[in-house]
Parts: sequence; C-alpha cells; structure tokens
Amino acid sequence: MKKIKFNKKVISTLITNALIVIAIFAVFSVCFWTDSTAVVSSTGYKAIYRGNENNKNVSLCINVYWGTEYIEDMLKTLKESNAKATFFVGGMWVSENNDLLKKIYENGHEIANHGYYHKDHKQIDYARNVQEIDYTHKLVKSIINYDMSCFMPPSGSFGIQTLEAAESLGYNTIMWSKDTIDWRDKDTNLIYKRAIKNMQNGDIILMHPTECTKNALKDIIIAYQQNGFNLVTISENISK
Repeated sequence: MKKIKFNKKVISTLITNALIVIAIFAVFSVCFWTDSTAVVSSTGYKAIYRGNENNKNVSLCINVYWGTEYIEDMLKTLKESNAKATFFVGGMWVSENNDLLKKIYENGHEIANHGYYHKDHKQIDYARNVQEIDYTHKLVKSIINYDMSCFMPPSGSFGIQTLEAAESLGYNTIMWSKDTIDWRDKDTNLIYKRAIKNMQNGDIILMHPTECTKNALKDIIIAYQQNGFNLVTISENISK
C-alpha cells in the first residue's frame, strides 16, 4: 500500500482552518444562545423575570403603543373581575392619549415605562437609554403626577447599558415569565392557553391590547383566580 505523505504546509493550513471554524462557531454560540437572564450591570443589577415566588400573586403586563381601541373594554373586564394590571406605556402613545392614561391610573392600575420611541434598547448607547426612559417618565409625571418605577424594554431587548440606565433612574427592569405572543397570533384560544400554562407564583404575563387578548382576558383572570392566585400590579408582585 502506498503511503500518503502530508506536506507540513498542508497540515498547517488544515489546522488553521479548523481553528477558524471553531472560532466562528464560538462567536455564533455567543450571539444566538446567550441567555439574556445572564446580563448583569456593573453593580450586579439584573432584569426581573418573575415576582416573589413565596406569594400566590401573578401580574398581567399590558404593553401599550397601539391598540387604543381595546383598552376601555379591557379596563371594564379588569374592574368586573376585581383584578389589577400594570400598563407599560410608550411615550409616543401617552403624548396622544392623555385622557386614557388618566383613566387607567384612576382605575387603580399601575402605570409603568415602556420607553418613548419603541427603540431596540440593546442597540442604543447609555445616554439614549436614559433619554428614552426619562422622557417618558417626565411626560407621565406631568399628566398624572405619578413616579413610575418599572421599565420594560420594547421587544424585551436590553443590554448592560440598558440595565445601568434604568438603575440610575431608580427603575426596576422587568421582563416576563409567560408571553402570549398576541401581537403576532390572532387566536383567542391560543392566547388563553399560553397565558395560563403551568401557573406559578410570581408569574409575569406579557400581553398587548389586541382584539383577541381583549376577548381572552376574562377567562385568563378566571383561570388564575379559580386556582387561588391574586392578580396584582408588578410592583406588588416583585415586593418581598
């Protein structure tokens, strides 16, 4: 049998190419599989994905930049069900809906911060993160004289600079444990199933003012209440 001879240059090239492939794979892994729960500020500040697990409380988080036409009905359902929610409002929405913001607040629900222009907060610098949160804070303050303390980054996108900006303004950065994905899937039953699946203490349930969410809301509340859960604001849910 004829022996195969390997040229040193060929071997060196093969090794170099293998190392390049490994490096690319490592970068790919970091970019696509990094757990966002591992993002921590320089002071150890983290985003909150769940409330106090010692209490049988859950929170409905309603992110508002659009869907204004469904909010009145959702408020009615919440009132009839003796349930509270947290409305994360975008500054752009607030600037055009002062009266509805007041009505949400007067109904005893928590008003929270969702940034001003619905930016990708992971892609903007510290100063812009501060601006997005602070502009919305001051706008809401001027309308209902309330100091918000919870911030949810649009699309759930955040980085260390987002956390540090929120912390510098006295905010908790909030994420969620359940996502109804109601902005994409116009299916009342599917939204309901996602909201109530595997109920746990401290659940934070993300939703938006859509027609299907409006239709599913009462049944979602009933399901939690029948299982002994209280529907409370985020601030109450995360308190110790």
